Amino acid sequence: MSDSDRPELRAYRELETLVRHLGDELAGFRRRALLAEARLKELEGGAEVTTGADSRERVTELEHENAALRSRLEAATERTKNMLDRVHFLRQQAERDGER
Repeated sequence: MSDSDRPELRAYRELETLVRHLGDELAGFRRRALLAEARLKELEGGAEVTTGADSRERVTELEHENAALRSRLEAATERTKNMLDRVHFLRQQAERDGER
């Protein structure tokens, strides 16, 4: 059986791809959260000048969006950690099988 046909190597490559995609997704969530925080700070800075209901509603909306993004970021972080653990396990298994 060649190395390219070994199921654990295929699984490892698949997990590696999934982890890379999760990392990209995590980075995207982080960028969006940072942008939402920056926008919120910008609005809070102008809130002293603008006291309209629209700006308060927008701040509330951004706070909710920020909370949702933080939640998604935490979930993506946890999924990434789980995938990395699986990749490490598969790598150890592949190395151990290669020693036999």
